[in-house]
Amino acid sequence: MTDIDMSVDMCGIQMKNPVTTASGTFGSGREFSDFVDLNMLGAVTIKGVSSVPWKGNPAPRIAEVYGGMLNSVGLQNPGADWIIKNDIPFLRQFDTKIIVNICGHTIEEYCDVAEKISAADVDMLELNISCPNVSEGGIAFGTVPKMAENVVREVKKHSTKPLIVKLSPNVTDITEIAMAAVSGGADGLSLINTLVGMKIDIKKRQTVLANKIGGFSGPAVKPVAVRMVYQVCKAVDVPVIGMGGIATSDDAIEFIMAGATMVAVGTANFMNPMATENIINGIEGFMRENDISSLSQIRGIID
Repeated sequence: MTDIDMSVDMCGIQMKNPVTTASGTFGSGREFSDFVDLNMLGAVTIKGVSSVPWKGNPAPRIAEVYGGMLNSVGLQNPGADWIIKNDIPFLRQFDTKIIVNICGHTIEEYCDVAEKISAADVDMLELNISCPNVSEGGIAFGTVPKMAENVVREVKKHSTKPLIVKLSPNVTDITEIAMAAVSGGADGLSLINTLVGMKIDIKKRQTVLANKIGGFSGPAVKPVAVRMVYQVCKAVDVPVIGMGGIATSDDAIEFIMAGATMVAVGTANFMNPMATENIINGIEGFMRENDISSLSQIRGIID
């Protein structure tokens, strides 16, 4: 019988397996700890955290749609100080790595939260560059290469931990943004963040979300996500966390074959609270069935 090694190296951090959670879909893990053994996860990625508390957007801000869901939560969170005091100590009870997603509306806000979180007992930071840059008229940091490079470069100065940059798919060429982020100093990349979508209630003749548009996630986005992960992995030489519509171990393996070092499970957690655990077991089963001893044997095998 083949000895199975599911461990991966993500930016110099050893993960016991390639599965983490997608920011904003798993809270701090506390909400899922009755369903999932957090010790099984390679890492837990905490929801988006800002330097100070954010209220988020008005309700309704969640809507089910064909093939997934829309959300316009607006990164509501209690702020970095609360997360450091409450969520990080909770997660440190478990044998898993901690990745904290950080967000801001200005470069100064990003740098402030990066400094706070990197000084805490965490393993990595994930930089959400899909936030609107209020200094530039609300354009998302991650949709303009130069803007992405600048924010990554500045945040990198304030982080003592590996910095993963989360890319928005709402761009013309995802590889341009990826290369800009790496040029700015990104240690790794994660993608994709949500696509932009809308749902209209034809009886009420109004949008279902109070904010009109929201982030579209779920199984329907997976082919787009796999394609973008494949392109980015060919374009840059840093490890990638692939995400977007992963609901099964087969989905996760697709991303790994496209080049991803790790995978993140998001919307599937809402449909099946045990999705992450099932996917880990499924990857192991696939490896045993196919006589694969290490994920490096199948990572990036698509030419």
